[in-house]
Amino acid sequence: MKKKTLGTLCVVMAGLTLTGCGSMMHANAPAATVRLLPTQGNVTAGEVRFEQHGRHLMVTGTVSGLKPNQEHGFHVHEKGDCSSADATSAGGHFNPMGQPHGHHAGSARHAGDLPNLKADAGGVARVSLHVDVLTIGSGPADIVGRSVVVHAGPDDYASQPAGNSGARIACGVIARG
Repeated sequence: MKKKTLGTLCVVMAGLTLTGCGSMMHANAPAATVRLLPTQGNVTAGEVRFEQHGRHLMVTGTVSGLKPNQEHGFHVHEKGDCSSADATSAGGHFNPMGQPHGHHAGSARHAGDLPNLKADAGGVARVSLHVDVLTIGSGPADIVGRSVVVHAGPDDYASQPAGNSGARIACGVIARG
């Protein structure tokens, strides 16, 4: 009986050890965050986290101060500079592969083309999505040091060069960690 109990205990301990290893791998995944601040005359703000999972990034966060029940363009921009009052200092969409603007799920698109944010009745959007192409800390599609911009209107995913999503209402620079 002791051998059977000891064997069961070893199997349980091995399972717990493997579970712990999986959690540790997740905890050590490359990550970056951006604190979104409103541009002049706006109130939109939030925080978004990017976490590398193999060839994809998990993007999570919350953005508030949006138009209730509306969609808003949401993009990674080429420059990590939000110093101008209207965030034009952030440049255009991040586009290291030289593609036309397009739908985030399409193959021909800017690396920084992300799905529109969808605000609830209180003007809050909760972000939870997977994106490909972008990376954290390495390669031509590295987002660290770039910016994230939230726009006043929805991205139509077609108009060139940037989806006709209107004024930039929030901006933040992506930092490792």
